[in-house]
Amino acid sequence: MLLEALSSAILGLALAWVAARRLPHRLPTRALVLPTGVAGALFGAFLMHTALDAGNMLTVLLGAVIVSVASLSLLLRPAGRLRRSATA
Repeated sequence: MLLEALSSAILGLALAWVAARRLPHRLPTRALVLPTGVAGALFGAFLMHTALDAGNMLTVLLGAVIVSVASLSLLLRPAGRLRRSATA
């Protein structure tokens, strides 16, 4: 369990770092992005570990990646200015 938690935290940190490096104009400050990635990965690992009852470590890490990416995607902002129509 400890190895799963440590691995998922490192994986979430790596995913958040890559997202912060590749999309700095669409994400808030790194002080928010990095902990969000780690927290999402830890929560995903917890969900998969609970659902599978200490199943395969690969599936637990897969769940950590999925939840981490989903939580990071919630931080994304639109790429450009939003255009408002004349009728709005």
